[in-house]
Amino acid sequence: MLTNDFNLDAKSISRLTSRGLSLKTLKGQLTEELELSIELWKAQGLHIIKYHGYYYFSTKFIPIEEAEFCIVDIETNGSKIEKHQIIELAAIKVKNGQIIDKFESLVHTQEINPHITKITGISANDTTNAPELKDVLMHFKLFLGDAIFVAHDVKFDYSFVSKSLQKIGLEPLLNRSLCSLALAERTIVSYRYALSYLDETLHLNPKARHHRAMSDVITTYGLFLLSLNNLNEHIKTVEDLIKFSKEAPRLKRPKFDPLLELKKEEKEQ
Repeated sequence: MLTNDFNLDAKSISRLTSRGLSLKTLKGQLTEELELSIELWKAQGLHIIKYHGYYYFSTKFIPIEEAEFCIVDIETNGSKIEKHQIIELAAIKVKNGQIIDKFESLVHTQEINPHITKITGISANDTTNAPELKDVLMHFKLFLGDAIFVAHDVKFDYSFVSKSLQKIGLEPLLNRSLCSLALAERTIVSYRYALSYLDETLHLNPKARHHRAMSDVITTYGLFLLSLNNLNEHIKTVEDLIKFSKEAPRLKRPKFDPLLELKKEEKEQ
């Protein structure tokens, strides 16, 4: 995701997560002064530091238990950023496994497709007194800060929020991100990895109401904690975790759906 909105090429970004990037290479790709670029990136949620003469993402050195993870979920009135918008946004900040802060808001909109209302339970009338998108996003941006952006199938949520920020005149997100679905595929054996299925099989959220933002955030939080508990002890830093979620082998899925088997046994009793 960084390659779309970051000034550096993919190889340099990879170096920032691992061996470090030299001053010469970094400055060679910048259109602004280095100090200014670093401050601008920080304002967009990305913290770059200098260590022993090389530059790195700060997350390379931050232990998982000391990092702030922001678990996010959005509901939208369609999937196309060009003509649709966020109608609900929720997030929690998590540090050392504990929720330290919460953010939740409906977003004012003139129209919500009946199909979306059927899925989410949110109608346009529900958003009548809700704040405008610009207000919600500006407050959320402050809430997010430079935390790691976590979501289930993170690409959609991250991209939609980032492009929504651009639509209101702000810079796109550059926060490091983590996909809870990809992480679950490498830490939890399951027949499927849809959030609703995982909740039903793992009992992550006793008050789950699927396709409502805060409910899905709490469910993802339960999944995230379970994944962290199943991690290899050699995964210590945030960048270790991100790399593991992308590159580690996925666990083998069962051939048959255990949930269907359980329901079948319950009917037979």
